[in-house]
Amino acid sequence: APEMEVPFCGHATIALGAALGEHFGEGTYKLYLNQSEISVRAARTGKGAIEATLQSPETHSENVQQEYLDKVLASFHLTVDSLAPAFPPRFASAGAKHLILFLKERKTLAEMNYAFDEVRELMAEHGLVTISLLWNESNSVFHARNAFASGGVYEDPATGAAAAALAGYLRDINWQGEKSFTILQGEDMGVPSRLTVAFTPKPGESISVSGEVRPIE
Repeated sequence: APEMEVPFCGHATIALGAALGEHFGEGTYKLYLNQSEISVRAARTGKGAIEATLQSPETHSENVQQEYLDKVLASFHLTVDSLAPAFPPRFASAGAKHLILFLKERKTLAEMNYAFDEVRELMAEHGLVTISLLWNESNSVFHARNAFASGGVYEDPATGAAAAALAGYLRDINWQGEKSFTILQGEDMGVPSRLTVAFTPKPGESISVSGEVRPIE
């Protein structure tokens, strides 16, 4: 990213998996991060496109102090009443640390705006890679927007690392929805993406994140 090296970048891993598949064939490839070891599997879909599936680092999550949460909400022009009560705000990590905030209404997600410099400083306090705003459409579909001020970018259109962190978070709060779900991201910025995420019941275990890729001409 323009202002930082992220410890784990999921969408770049998906793209790399597809590139490896194109050049070396379908299969699973081991990758080494600064802090951990992961893998990515490349396979061709029925349409001939390349799909890649990563296995994330282990996950964990923790509560957010109310004072810090209030500052973040104010910077996003939100209040506690904007949040969905069934999904408590938490820090979550699967190789990179994110703040998970669920909103009550899809309209609030579509209208996301925030004070860039304020949020960048707040993110630096806790080493956050993104602040993930989410809306729960159903037991198997989530809509997401990921503020990436820490990296010098207003918004990320696809965030595989945050997708893995979300799955770990859902497991930690004992969410009763599907263990395999879809994240729709980038729609409100005109760059739609679709990530497929799956997790096991075992606390902390690696998360599977999949997506198709397209070449950039």
